[in-house]
Amino acid sequence: MARITLENISKSFGKHVALEGFDLDVADGEFFVLLGPTGAGKTTTLRLIAGLEKQSSGHVRIDDTVVDDWSAAERDVALVLQQYSLYPRLTVRENLAFPLRSKLRAASPDEIEKRIAYAASTLRIGHLLDRKTDRLSGGEMQRVSIGRAIVREPRVFLMDEPLSNLDAKLRETLRVELKDLQKRLKTTFIFVTHDQVEAMTMGDRIGVLNKGRIIQIGKPNEVYNNPRDTFVASFVGSPAITLIPGRISGGKAVIEAASFELPLGGAVKAAEGDYTFGIRSEDVVVQAGAPVEARVHDIENHGIEKILTLRAGAHFVRASVPATVNVAVEEAVRFGWNPNKVKIFDPVSGLNVENMTN
Repeated sequence: MARITLENISKSFGKHVALEGFDLDVADGEFFVLLGPTGAGKTTTLRLIAGLEKQSSGHVRIDDTVVDDWSAAERDVALVLQQYSLYPRLTVRENLAFPLRSKLRAASPDEIEKRIAYAASTLRIGHLLDRKTDRLSGGEMQRVSIGRAIVREPRVFLMDEPLSNLDAKLRETLRVELKDLQKRLKTTFIFVTHDQVEAMTMGDRIGVLNKGRIIQIGKPNEVYNNPRDTFVASFVGSPAITLIPGRISGGKAVIEAASFELPLGGAVKAAEGDYTFGIRSEDVVVQAGAPVEARVHDIENHGIEKILTLRAGAHFVRASVPATVNVAVEEAVRFGWNPNKVKIFDPVSGLNVENMTN
């Protein structure tokens, strides 16, 4: 196991700045998820930790030791990619054994078999050991790829979107299995994804990246319920949060362009003026007698619930309702929101006003 620390890291590729002023501290034995859009710097971060890239400035530490000049082999980390790094003409057993036969490790035949048996049992691929990897399904190949990392018994597992090429059902299954695996191995995992569902369900903590910078770090529920800014608020959560421009007047949110207003919670600290209001779909109430009239613009069936997109003037508001609610597109409905759940953001900086006033 190992603690991973990145101190004031910057990394440029020519004129392109991939990371800037980047600080990260991942605890020993933690499942940490780096979440961000394509191009945010997630893969570059993993490659710096692995020793496959050298930072332009700053330091990488493993267990408080600066490893800037250590090779990838010396750092003893395992990198699992979304593209399966397997030898197609070798069997699963031979693929698992391959990293243990290097001059650096030179494990004995008994030790190799012991580690293969453990990885196969852990990942439930024992029945595949004598099969060529080019005859495996995508999920089986990814399990073998993870198995190649497990047999090495690395200090840290680095996983770069390992589930992105799998179908939805298999991704769901492997999410559970990877989290369970990390708990059993008690090893540090750094998992990169652009999928906020993976981040919310797997991470002990989440680090949200954008344009080479860490925007917010926290436990999944902290990031979801108290986003630092509008980027985090809109990127974390499915369906996405509704963001509406307006102003605070008389203790209410006034949406002038749509000619409606809604109450705000009594604990609101923001002064009167212009803001951006954020509300999650589960905090929007659709019922007769609610203060605002809207039209149903779209309906998404999610099994146990429906996600309605409501059109109020020029604005669209998402609402979660039970699957039993019977509505149709273009039907008139009325909605309100939970005033104590509204997030208020500065319209210029995008920062959460609650954090600015604390």
